Amino acid sequence: MFYVYSYTPTETLTEENAHIKDMVLANGIIHQVDVLFQNGCNHETFVQIFQGSYQLWPSNRGEKLRGNATVVSFREFFELGTGKNDLRAKIWTSLESAWAEVIIQVGILPKKILQPLSFDELVQTALQA
Repeated sequence: MFYVYSYTPTETLTEENAHIKDMVLANGIIHQVDVLFQNGCNHETFVQIFQGSYQLWPSNRGEKLRGNATVVSFREFFELGTGKNDLRAKIWTSLESAWAEVIIQVGILPKKILQPLSFDELVQTALQA
């Protein structure tokens, strides 16, 4: 499954009054994250992704993803359990006009596809061989 969320700023936003984009996801393993900064973002549009109050990406707390005509893309292995799986994207810009859309894509697969055997199952299979 791939989830897509987009946002185009319509005004200058500071980090303190950033737009919060709620991203409701299914349970499973986040295996891919892409953040597309359209041409025109000029490294002045910023994104942080959180689970609750914990900053997931970028991994170094307080920093932010940014770019211009760039896709920030990375592999991940982050498990979302059953229940409410909401991530939040915090998006803001220092641009004063000509705002450009930011697109966030999150790929999720069931754990059984990405990790068919647990460590214990792998050991048992090796012992039986």
